[in-house]
Amino acid sequence: MSKQPAQPISPLKNFFAGGFGGVCLVFAGHPLDTIKVRLQTQPKAKPGESLMYAGTLDCFKKTLAKEGVKGLYKGMAAPIIGVTPMFAVCFFGFGLGRKLQQRSPDDVLSYPQLFAAGMLSGVFTTAIMAPGERIKCLLQIQASTGEVKYSGPMDCVKQLYRESGIRGIYRGTALTLMRDVPASGMYFMSYEWLKNLLTPAGKSHNELSIPSVLFAGGMAGICNWAVAIPPDVLKSRFQTAPEGKYPNGFRDVLRELIREEGVASLYKGFNAVMLRAFPANAACFLGFEMAMKFLNWLAPNL
Repeated sequence: MSKQPAQPISPLKNFFAGGFGGVCLVFAGHPLDTIKVRLQTQPKAKPGESLMYAGTLDCFKKTLAKEGVKGLYKGMAAPIIGVTPMFAVCFFGFGLGRKLQQRSPDDVLSYPQLFAAGMLSGVFTTAIMAPGERIKCLLQIQASTGEVKYSGPMDCVKQLYRESGIRGIYRGTALTLMRDVPASGMYFMSYEWLKNLLTPAGKSHNELSIPSVLFAGGMAGICNWAVAIPPDVLKSRFQTAPEGKYPNGFRDVLRELIREEGVASLYKGFNAVMLRAFPANAACFLGFEMAMKFLNWLAPNL
């Protein structure tokens, strides 16, 4: 059997397929994202009192009892609006990063090259991600503290802009970069590595079974978050803190966290993140691969 010529990398197809993957990811992962943010930002227990949430399961039960299924999908409009273009841009950045490093369409990239392409996608996504994340965190914690300051995402943007201009909306960008650039490199490199590992000898990636794609996508999500959790905890703290609480930025947040709660606090919300990372990213990559197949069939030469 003659080997089919490699399908040239199309950053444009990556853009559309990535957007579809992003929608799949939000639907699969948002409930656990809500729990993650509530666990990461819950106030410290006063002496003699217990914490508001004992852990992931307790937070899930209490949210469900108090607010129903809708409570788990709180603030989902912002990620759907933000995540669709963000994943589109993320996969576009990865496609572009790969294309820039190829001399010909048949070139197979090494793992460090795939990591570099993934890091480029992290830079691309931060521009969209930083304000969306700030708004999402603020809306998620106001629901659990009971103080309603913002009526919705647009109101949140308006108030932040009024209080501190564009800087208020982009607060935490450096931390988002610190989280997303290495984590995106890890994300795409581990996905490609697992795809190679799971592809039987003599077969192409396009023939991978659905369970294999789900497994590779889910594990890539876990590798991504293993790198991303510490800067993510700092970012959630920094973006939801009152204005002026941390004058030196993330260094102050890091010092306070380690002084008060030890190094383990950098892995706060670990269970919720890992529980969410597998199904959400499995859904994302499956959505991406399906959309890619459809686009290659629809416009083979694009």
